[in-house]
Amino acid sequence: MSEKLSYKIIVNPVSGRGKGADSVLQIEALLNTHGLNFEIVSTKRPWQAAELAQEAAAEGFAVVVAAGGDGTANEVINGLMAAKVAGSHLPAMGVLSVGRGNDFAFSMGIPTDLEAGCHTLASDHRRAIDVGWVRGGLFPQGRYFGNGVGIGFDAVVGFEALKLKRLHGFPSYLVAALKTIFLYFQAPQVQIAFDDEVLELPALMVSIMNGRRMGGGFMMAPEGRFDDGLMDVCIARQVSRPQIFALIARFMQGTQDEHPAIQRVLTRELQVTALQSVLPAHADGETLCTDGTELSLELLPRQIELIFDPKK
Repeated sequence: MSEKLSYKIIVNPVSGRGKGADSVLQIEALLNTHGLNFEIVSTKRPWQAAELAQEAAAEGFAVVVAAGGDGTANEVINGLMAAKVAGSHLPAMGVLSVGRGNDFAFSMGIPTDLEAGCHTLASDHRRAIDVGWVRGGLFPQGRYFGNGVGIGFDAVVGFEALKLKRLHGFPSYLVAALKTIFLYFQAPQVQIAFDDEVLELPALMVSIMNGRRMGGGFMMAPEGRFDDGLMDVCIARQVSRPQIFALIARFMQGTQDEHPAIQRVLTRELQVTALQSVLPAHADGETLCTDGTELSLELLPRQIELIFDPKK
């Protein structure tokens, strides 16, 4: 393959409640404006973006682009990492944001506006980013993640947001968060092991971040960095329902570390075990489990080259 034919654009047509499908013609026009040589393919089923990304690596594409939301980006990361493990050529990764939350793009310095995103692809500024690895629940064999893993309250918010058909973006997550206060307010007793420490506590939420934001507007790790080789872990202890309301406001502002119920940990490896009850969990918004009991996580330093906007 010539270097000019270098961009594989993987579109998830159902991203953003159908925005992905509606954006294909605009993506084609914008990339042609920048003189890029590319191929576009749309997915038809879950996990196909991962398979297409791995195939694109084997075919020698220089850049594989996730055109969708956080779930599409997650699948492309998994496909590229599978290619890397297999010893294949590893393309750079690009993102065109047409999803609901677009938290991975926000966290990584990628514009969420489509026109600006295409300009970023053409400008081709790159940097290496860390990639997370989580095992457990529906994925005992493991699954990679780019932005973060949410366990407990955070995960239930994501599950509830998917049920809200008339709301999009951050408003859907905010309404889901308020609803979750009345659905998931009794924190399970968990064991959290990292480095040489073991904590046992009732944890309402354990958020493990490589990026900074989840849910379209909740700053789970406002100081998080995607290239420091460490996961930024936010542990929220059991609080009353009124205090959950107050904590939601703090997470929107990124000031939760000031609250006595919040503990922040930086680590490369982490294990979370339910001592009673279960662990609902997601990775980059994709369900890991609804009733898991143990999750193991590891951060792999600087695994993928990502095209980004240096001004972000």
